Amino acid sequence: MAINWRAVLYGFGTSLVLGILSGIAIPFTDLSLPIVGAGLTGLIAGGVAGYYNNRSVMSDATHGALGVVIGALIVGLLVTLITTLVAGIFGLGLGLGLLVLILVAGIPGAVGGVIGGYLHQGREETMGRPAA
Repeated sequence: MAINWRAVLYGFGTSLVLGILSGIAIPFTDLSLPIVGAGLTGLIAGGVAGYYNNRSVMSDATHGALGVVIGALIVGLLVTLITTLVAGIFGLGLGLGLLVLILVAGIPGAVGGVIGGYLHQGREETMGRPAA
């Protein structure tokens, strides 16, 4: 399966924007309910990646999960680096917890990718075939 990096990039960008906006719009959501923020972000960002990929169910799910996991991984690495520099070993423990959250975020990303692919009109393979 060939990876559509443009679709992954769209999912990644959506994941970053939603992560930043959810922290600004609803303060302390990630502290009290981290799974809700990661799940909702994963569904929406995975849906965007699946919508732009629009090839097959498995491909859309893969692209949705890739977009969300790459976005969460980059943000997680930056947060871990900053908190380790500021708080020492506590930042490393936070980073390991963040790694588990990143792996869990891939599941809603895959589901969102499938949903986004179905929301798009038709599949790419069937668009080129003649009707008769």
